[in-house]
Amino acid sequence: MKKILPFFSYLFHPIFIPLLGTVLYILFQENYFTIPQVYLLIFQVIIITIFLPMSFFYLLKTFGKVDTIMLSDVNQRKIPLLLQMALTVVLIKQSITIDRFPELHYFFLAGLITTFIAFVLLFFKIKSSIHMIGVSALTFFVIGLSLHNQINIIYLIALLFLFTGVIASSRLYMKAHTMTELIIGYAIGMIPQLIVWYAWL
Repeated sequence: MKKILPFFSYLFHPIFIPLLGTVLYILFQENYFTIPQVYLLIFQVIIITIFLPMSFFYLLKTFGKVDTIMLSDVNQRKIPLLLQMALTVVLIKQSITIDRFPELHYFFLAGLITTFIAFVLLFFKIKSSIHMIGVSALTFFVIGLSLHNQINIIYLIALLFLFTGVIASSRLYMKAHTMTELIIGYAIGMIPQLIVWYAWL
């Protein structure tokens, strides 16, 4: 089991959470989307939340600003988090707007708030687990979709909670975070999602 645990840190890396949230939104949203709309939405999310951040990461690595994709050092997290906030703003202003995809818009808006909180905490030398931020945000977004659309996806929700425990164990096993950092990450991923429920549930 210990050999498998690190695999989950890479499989559920936070960079994939926006895409997972988008795919689950498409699957469980009651509104009908045309195939071109689905492809365009997924393409935009992949470009803005995966390809661009990865490109900037390798640029930062070239200049010695970061060392690994896990961003273990507090100071190394500042530029990537700023970049993530900027790209999220572009996404919710230009692509995932409130009139086109309201539920998904609030998912990314809450993510923006979460990223800002994580960024501010860095100035107090507080490192939150971005892995826990991602999985908790995704879990409570899916719970929101279940409530909003009145659909029973309890097994998926249970699976997400199971993955939360596995990911937390993985981060502890890899000595990437302390228990406190995991709890902080989970909280600041969850709370903004709960707050924006009032806007779209």
